[in-house]
Amino acid sequence: MSRYRRDHTPGACHFFTVALADRHSSLLTQNINLLRQSWRRTAELYPFETVAVCILPNHLHVVWRLPPDDPDFSTRWRLIKSGFSRAVPAAKNLSHSKTRQGEKGIWQRRFWEHRIRDERDFQNHVDYIHFNPVKHGLVKASKDWPYSSFHRWVREGRIPEDWATCSVIDVDGED
Repeated sequence: MSRYRRDHTPGACHFFTVALADRHSSLLTQNINLLRQSWRRTAELYPFETVAVCILPNHLHVVWRLPPDDPDFSTRWRLIKSGFSRAVPAAKNLSHSKTRQGEKGIWQRRFWEHRIRDERDFQNHVDYIHFNPVKHGLVKASKDWPYSSFHRWVREGRIPEDWATCSVIDVDGED
Protein backbone atom coordinates (compact mmCIF):
# COMPACT_ATOMS: atom_id res chain seq x y z
CA MET A 1 0.00 0.00 0.00
CA SER A 2 1.25 3.48 -0.82
CA ARG A 3 2.38 5.75 1.98
CA TYR A 4 1.39 9.35 1.37
CA ARG A 5 3.26 12.18 2.98
CA ARG A 6 0.68 14.26 4.80
CA ASP A 7 1.27 17.37 6.85
CA HIS A 8 0.09 16.73 10.42
CA THR A 9 0.88 20.10 11.99
CA PRO A 10 -1.11 20.35 15.23
CA GLY A 11 -3.73 23.12 15.26
CA ALA A 12 -3.25 23.93 11.57
CA CYS A 13 -5.83 24.90 9.00
CA HIS A 14 -6.10 22.56 6.03
CA PHE A 15 -7.81 22.82 2.66
CA PHE A 16 -9.33 19.57 1.37
CA THR A 17 -10.94 18.38 -1.83
CA VAL A 18 -12.90 15.15 -1.50
CA ALA A 19 -14.62 13.63 -4.55
CA LEU A 20 -17.05 10.90 -5.42
CA ALA A 21 -15.78 8.01 -7.50
CA ASP A 22 -18.42 8.77 -10.15
CA ARG A 23 -17.73 12.34 -11.22
CA HIS A 24 -21.08 12.41 -13.09
CA SER A 25 -23.02 11.71 -9.90
CA SER A 26 -24.99 14.24 -7.88
CA LEU A 27 -25.14 12.03 -4.79
CA LEU A 28 -23.78 14.68 -2.40
CA THR A 29 -26.43 17.31 -3.05
CA GLN A 30 -29.20 14.71 -3.48
CA ASN A 31 -28.33 13.34 -0.03
CA ILE A 32 -27.13 16.53 1.65
CA ASN A 33 -28.85 15.70 4.96
CA LEU A 34 -27.07 12.33 5.17
CA LEU A 35 -23.76 14.07 4.55
CA ARG A 36 -24.55 16.68 7.21
CA GLN A 37 -25.45 13.93 9.73
CA SER A 38 -22.20 12.09 9.10
CA TRP A 39 -20.26 15.38 9.33
CA ARG A 40 -21.89 16.33 12.67
CA ARG A 41 -21.44 12.84 14.14
CA THR A 42 -17.76 12.88 13.23
CA ALA A 43 -17.28 16.37 14.67
CA GLU A 44 -18.82 15.20 17.95
CA LEU A 45 -16.34 12.31 18.20
CA TYR A 46 -13.31 14.14 16.79
CA PRO A 47 -13.84 17.91 17.02
CA PHE A 48 -12.79 20.25 14.22
CA GLU A 49 -13.90 23.65 13.00
CA THR A 50 -15.38 23.97 9.52
CA VAL A 51 -14.04 27.37 8.51
CA ALA A 52 -15.36 27.35 4.93
CA VAL A 53 -17.10 24.66 2.88
CA CYS A 54 -18.88 24.14 -0.42
CA ILE A 55 -20.69 20.91 -1.25
CA LEU A 56 -21.09 20.36 -4.98
CA PRO A 57 -22.99 17.47 -6.58
CA ASN A 58 -19.92 15.23 -6.93
CA HIS A 59 -17.18 16.75 -4.76
CA LEU A 60 -16.61 19.13 -1.91
CA HIS A 61 -14.02 21.69 -0.83
CA VAL A 62 -13.45 22.65 2.76
CA VAL A 63 -11.06 24.43 5.11
CA TRP A 64 -10.86 22.85 8.55
CA ARG A 65 -9.09 24.08 11.66
CA LEU A 66 -7.99 21.10 13.73
CA PRO A 67 -7.47 21.05 17.49
CA PRO A 68 -3.94 21.81 18.72
CA ASP A 69 -3.60 18.31 20.21
CA ASP A 70 -5.14 16.26 17.38
CA PRO A 71 -3.97 16.73 13.78
CA ASP A 72 -5.56 13.46 12.55
CA PHE A 73 -7.73 14.58 9.64
CA SER A 74 -7.54 11.18 7.94
CA THR A 75 -9.64 9.53 10.66
CA ARG A 76 -12.18 12.33 10.39
CA TRP A 77 -12.49 11.88 6.62
CA ARG A 78 -12.74 8.09 6.98
CA LEU A 79 -15.62 8.51 9.43
CA ILE A 80 -17.46 11.11 7.33
CA LYS A 81 -17.10 9.08 4.15
CA SER A 82 -18.01 5.74 5.73
CA GLY A 83 -20.99 7.22 7.62
CA PHE A 84 -22.35 8.70 4.40
CA SER A 85 -21.63 5.53 2.40
CA ARG A 86 -23.51 3.31 4.84
CA ALA A 87 -26.65 5.35 4.25
CA VAL A 88 -26.69 5.27 0.43
CA PRO A 89 -26.87 2.38 -2.07
CA ALA A 90 -23.60 0.94 -3.39
CA ALA A 91 -22.31 2.08 -6.75
CA LYS A 92 -23.08 -0.07 -9.75
CA ASN A 93 -20.37 -2.19 -11.39
CA LEU A 94 -17.96 -2.33 -8.45
CA SER A 95 -14.50 -3.63 -9.23
CA HIS A 96 -13.39 -6.91 -7.69
CA SER A 97 -10.82 -4.97 -5.63
CA LYS A 98 -13.43 -2.67 -4.09
CA THR A 99 -15.82 -5.56 -3.44
CA ARG A 100 -13.05 -7.54 -1.75
CA GLN A 101 -12.16 -4.52 0.43
CA GLY A 102 -15.79 -4.10 1.48
CA GLU A 103 -16.11 -0.73 -0.27
CA LYS A 104 -19.32 0.56 -1.78
CA GLY A 105 -17.52 2.52 -4.48
CA ILE A 106 -19.07 5.85 -3.52
CA TRP A 107 -15.91 7.91 -2.87
CA GLN A 108 -12.54 8.22 -4.50
CA ARG A 109 -10.14 6.45 -2.18
CA ARG A 110 -7.87 9.45 -1.67
CA PHE A 111 -8.41 13.14 -0.99
CA TRP A 112 -6.43 16.29 -1.68
CA GLU A 113 -4.99 18.04 1.36
CA HIS A 114 -3.06 21.30 1.63
CA ARG A 115 -1.94 22.97 4.85
CA ILE A 116 -2.79 26.66 4.82
CA ARG A 117 0.51 28.55 5.06
CA ASP A 118 -0.48 32.15 5.80
CA GLU A 119 -3.32 34.67 5.65
CA ARG A 120 -3.05 35.15 1.87
CA ASP A 121 -3.12 31.38 1.28
CA PHE A 122 -6.12 31.16 3.63
CA GLN A 123 -8.05 33.88 1.78
CA ASN A 124 -7.23 32.39 -1.63
CA HIS A 125 -8.60 29.00 -0.58
CA VAL A 126 -11.73 30.43 1.04
CA ASP A 127 -12.40 32.47 -2.11
CA TYR A 128 -11.86 29.36 -4.24
CA ILE A 129 -14.37 27.45 -2.10
CA HIS A 130 -17.03 30.14 -2.26
CA PHE A 131 -16.57 30.74 -6.01
CA ASN A 132 -16.64 27.05 -6.95
CA PRO A 133 -20.37 26.71 -7.81
CA VAL A 134 -20.03 29.74 -10.11
CA LYS A 135 -16.88 28.28 -11.69
CA HIS A 136 -18.71 25.03 -12.42
CA GLY A 137 -21.67 26.90 -13.97
CA LEU A 138 -24.15 25.74 -11.34
CA VAL A 139 -25.18 29.31 -10.46
CA LYS A 140 -24.41 32.84 -11.62
CA ALA A 141 -23.62 34.12 -8.12
CA SER A 142 -22.18 32.49 -5.01
CA LYS A 143 -25.20 33.67 -3.02
CA ASP A 144 -27.42 31.39 -5.13
CA TRP A 145 -25.71 28.13 -4.11
CA PRO A 146 -27.37 26.72 -0.96
CA TYR A 147 -24.64 24.25 0.09
CA SER A 148 -21.91 26.69 1.03
CA SER A 149 -20.53 28.54 4.02
CA PHE A 150 -20.76 31.66 1.84
CA HIS A 151 -24.08 32.49 3.54
CA ARG A 152 -22.54 32.27 7.03
CA TRP A 153 -19.65 34.50 5.91
CA VAL A 154 -22.17 37.09 4.64
CA ARG A 155 -24.16 36.96 7.91
CA GLU A 156 -20.93 37.48 9.85
CA GLY A 157 -20.07 40.50 7.67
CA ARG A 158 -16.90 38.88 6.32
CA ILE A 159 -17.90 39.22 2.65
CA PRO A 160 -20.63 41.17 0.83
CA GLU A 161 -23.64 39.31 -0.53
CA ASP A 162 -22.87 40.41 -4.11
CA TRP A 163 -19.35 38.96 -3.97
CA ALA A 164 -18.53 36.76 -6.99
CA THR A 165 -21.51 37.62 -9.12
CA CYS A 166 -21.26 36.95 -12.85
CA SER A 167 -23.21 39.36 -14.98
CA VAL A 168 -24.12 38.22 -18.45
CA ILE A 169 -23.92 40.78 -21.26
CA ASP A 170 -26.38 40.17 -24.07
CA VAL A 171 -25.55 40.65 -27.75
CA ASP A 172 -26.89 44.22 -27.68
CA GLY A 173 -24.29 45.14 -25.08
CA GLU A 174 -26.82 45.56 -22.27
CA ASP A 175 -26.54 43.91 -18.88
